[in-house]
Amino acid sequence: MHVVVATDGSVQSLDAARQLKAFADPAKVDDVTVVAVISPLAAVPFVNDLGPAVSGVRDPGSLSFRQEAHDATSAVMAEFEGWGAAVHRHLRSGSPAAEIVRAAVELDADLVVVASGGQGLTETVLLGSTAQRVQHSAPCPVLVARPKRAPR
Repeated sequence: MHVVVATDGSVQSLDAARQLKAFADPAKVDDVTVVAVISPLAAVPFVNDLGPAVSGVRDPGSLSFRQEAHDATSAVMAEFEGWGAAVHRHLRSGSPAAEIVRAAVELDADLVVVASGGQGLTETVLLGSTAQRVQHSAPCPVLVARPKRAPR
């Protein structure tokens, strides 16, 4: 079984990977491909909440969106270390939903994992409408992982 796990650099996308691990049988998952999409037309092409911040503060002028996407995929890939499946990285450019679906088609994926629900900018980048578009267009089942609600 080949699973595509999408990340937009949000904590919610890391939680989605953890939710997959919580229920999937690692003996049945042969490959996990972590996909990040840099959107060249977005106001902010890639926001990474998972990578290291320099001195705790990110300087927007010094960001490399490709590096941010690489760091985000590395953080998600680390979740699968020792789990049993071979883990791969795909960095893509374009519309997040379209590129996630395209990766699923090209990789002959059996499952796509995306996060839904979040906070701030990342909610508009991958979460919400992107998860919805992936769910409707993917060539395979889609796990839309929702974050746990905070107690009121």
